[in-house]
Order: sequence, then structure tokens, then C-alpha cells
Amino acid sequence: MQVILLQKMQHLGNLGDEVHVKPGFARNYLIPQGMAVAATEANRADFELRRADLVRRQAEILATAEARAEALREVTVTVARRAGEGGRLFGSVGAADIAEAIQALGVEANKNEVRLSEGPLRQLGEHSVIIHLQAGVDAAVAVVIEPEG
Repeated sequence: MQVILLQKMQHLGNLGDEVHVKPGFARNYLIPQGMAVAATEANRADFELRRADLVRRQAEILATAEARAEALREVTVTVARRAGEGGRLFGSVGAADIAEAIQALGVEANKNEVRLSEGPLRQLGEHSVIIHLQAGVDAAVAVVIEPEG
């Protein structure tokens, strides 16, 4: 199914690109979320009329994400957990824990934005965690896991 993207999407395309996607992905996700419209002649004409507004809105979203990324790059998060011999944690530190710790510092973060490439953190020490804010906008945050007590 051909769709016109209404916003930049990682691994799919940029605003205004006409791309081919599976029909279920378009019907169940892209179109209901307002990320795309079906590529019909009427929608193409409507998109061209709205292009300037959509580009301006996309630029505002990108500027907001860049500002958040800059604030996040300056943050070092400290999490205290119980640990055993050799610095191995009893349990783990996951995306929700990291997002909660960032929010406690007064910076906006959502657990869905936290990217743990190797799964939950299970060792004491300093770790680098990627926060994915927008397509093409990521921030690395230092997470220090300390022993409790």
C-alpha cells in the first residue's frame, strides 16, 4: 500500500515521502496515529496545500527534541541497588527505573525513550544509556549504579 508520510519516521522516510508499506501496518498504525495518509490523488493535493504547515510543525518538534537532548546530555543519574559479591545486582535496573531517576532530577523522560541495547543493567558501576527522543535525535546519559547502604 502506498502512503504519504506526514512526519519523519526512522527507517521509513522523511516528511512528504511516498512509501510502500504493508497494508496492515498502514491501516492499523500509521494512518490512525496520524503519521501517514493513503497516497490518493485527493490526499496528494491536500498534502501539497498543507506542506508548509507540516514542515513548520516538524521543525518545532525537532527543536524541542534537540533542546531535551541537550539537557539530557548534561545529566548523570545515580541509582542505588542491593548487590552481591563481585558487584552483581540482586535484580536489575530497567528502562522504567532510569526514566524515573531522570524525572527525579527535573528533566523530562519517558520509559519508552530509554534504549537498553543489552537488556536491563545487572552490574554495579557506570553505564552509558541512549535516550531516543525523535528520529535522528538521541542523547547519551551516564547511569551510575551504586550499592545500597
